[in-house]
Amino acid sequence: MNSELSIPINEKAENANGFCRLSWLQRIGFGSGDLAQNLIYQTISMYLLFFYTNVYGLAPEVAAIMFLIVRIVDVIWDPLVGTFVDKHNPRWGKYRAYLLLGGVPLTGFAILCFWNGFSGSLLYAYITYVGLSMCYTLVNVPYGALNASLTRDTDEITILTSVRMFMANVGGLAVGMGIPIVVKLFDPAETTDLSTSDNAWFSTMALYGIIGLALLYFCFTQCRERVVMDKSQTENVRVSDLWMEFVRNKPLRVVAFFFITAFAMMAIGNSAGAYYINYNLHGSAGELSIFMGLGSIPAFIFMPMVPAIKRAIGKKGMFYLFLIVAIVGMAMLYAVSMIDSLKSQMWIVYVAQFIKSTGIIVATGYMWALIPEVISYGEYTHGKRIAGIVNALTGIFYKAGMALGGVVPGLVLYYVGFNGSDATTQTPFAEQGILWLVAVIPAILLVMAMLIISKYDLSDEKIDRINREIEKRNNQTK
Repeated sequence: MNSELSIPINEKAENANGFCRLSWLQRIGFGSGDLAQNLIYQTISMYLLFFYTNVYGLAPEVAAIMFLIVRIVDVIWDPLVGTFVDKHNPRWGKYRAYLLLGGVPLTGFAILCFWNGFSGSLLYAYITYVGLSMCYTLVNVPYGALNASLTRDTDEITILTSVRMFMANVGGLAVGMGIPIVVKLFDPAETTDLSTSDNAWFSTMALYGIIGLALLYFCFTQCRERVVMDKSQTENVRVSDLWMEFVRNKPLRVVAFFFITAFAMMAIGNSAGAYYINYNLHGSAGELSIFMGLGSIPAFIFMPMVPAIKRAIGKKGMFYLFLIVAIVGMAMLYAVSMIDSLKSQMWIVYVAQFIKSTGIIVATGYMWALIPEVISYGEYTHGKRIAGIVNALTGIFYKAGMALGGVVPGLVLYYVGFNGSDATTQTPFAEQGILWLVAVIPAILLVMAMLIISKYDLSDEKIDRINREIEKRNNQTK
């Protein structure tokens, strides 16, 4: 009989060696947590705005305001979750327990977000989207802290992050390429557009949500927390520690602002993809599937190379290289879309999307490996390993980026006069606005991201020295 749920996993015996190496099953198990969350939240990121404007019946500007208000709620909710997680030690694990405790309601709200039973009801949209966002925090903040609790070894964290982002992009591929196909399978009468498939959207999200919940359980079974503070060290953790940590931890501030720009860039580009294929290129559901799928495919080629690339050119060099690659891809998308004779050449669009996605995947994927570093830096400087609070803070900035990803597209579509009731054509100005969202605004944000990451000064050598000093300090106090 599996007694997994009854085993306390943060025992002192497990905490003896913070510099441990993990098995591949454990690495894959950890990564499955991000795969699960991407099956749910990437669907929200890529398609919820499209569902709201083209199926549910909300005006773009109304949806944009709702996305902004939900993110304001997150600013209050996230630090409360981070503080609660750091102060408490559930029997099933300090961080991993929330994969189940938050995963069940997260799945339920995600499915309800795509239900058209109260078509056009703003109240229903608010209730389901706020509930989804709060439950996502309840899963994502502890999951982010879980990475830093598995090991202190920087090489192992790099491998963990590579596996995590590889599997996250499996989820992104399943969403980007799979959602249009699955929606069409649930509604075979649909031809080119996805705007009338209300029941199909609901069935599709139910399928993805249930699979995601099963993967969260698998992640729960494979993770063992080894680097956690005991109860006496965290009992005085307060919500105000979040802001104190932000003020005194410079590397954390750099990472936080990088998160804003990176996730705003991704969310804006992702949410515009369906509009871009539908209206600028007049593509089919199959072409949308390929285009969105190419947003994840480069991960399977390049994420396994990240440890070697980082060793060869360093962390900053890797960020600079791949951010520039992403900008080149966006410039290609813009150029192709401005030349009428090339619009029908979808293979060129696919090449541009592949190049853009290659840069985005590596640069934004590796940024998650910086979180354990800034947590260790905070522990080294003031003695508290408040992983939950740090992840809550980065979560606020991550969601601030996601908020821009919802607000900016909605406002731009409103400004250019987008007509959600017309499933076939838009004005040239509306098409230009969609192109801004696909290429121009994300490219500007990537330039800002390069300037921000240039201020990050925790090299691998420096963080290794910090971690070993922490271990030495902890051993002396035992």
